[in-house]
Amino acid sequence: MGATFTQLHFQFVFAVKGRNNFIQFAWEEELYKYITAVVQNDNHKILSINGMPDHIHIFLGLNTVIAISDMVKDIKRASNNWINEKGFIKGKFQWQSGYGAFSYGKSQIEQVCKYIINQKKHHEKLSFKTEYISLLKLFEVAFKDEYLFEYYD
Repeated sequence: MGATFTQLHFQFVFAVKGRNNFIQFAWEEELYKYITAVVQNDNHKILSINGMPDHIHIFLGLNTVIAISDMVKDIKRASNNWINEKGFIKGKFQWQSGYGAFSYGKSQIEQVCKYIINQKKHHEKLSFKTEYISLLKLFEVAFKDEYLFEYYD
């Protein structure tokens, strides 16, 4: 009997709608734990998760039974609902539409995990826009400015 064997590692990046600084230090760890549970519930392997008040990075080993777009949709929908049910912000929390997805080899796991863990220090010197465009260019992803996230730098 045949079987499917994969080892796929992806970093996902997406932003808060309107690039609002809604993700607060007081509850971000709870959010990351919640998202980790959502990811693990779909049998993906979380490798690292962190972010800033206006965006998030999720690095995981992908379960190929679920399409990437469906997984991101599940994470966004579940975390939107969770944040709104908890009442962490006034008004309605939403993620912006769209996301970045970047693939890595096994030898890069440690480096990417460190990069994500050090987001706050990293962003002392670099804006989200600069970071995101750098990732797109590094991975040679063709893009048009009008289709990028909303930026308010």
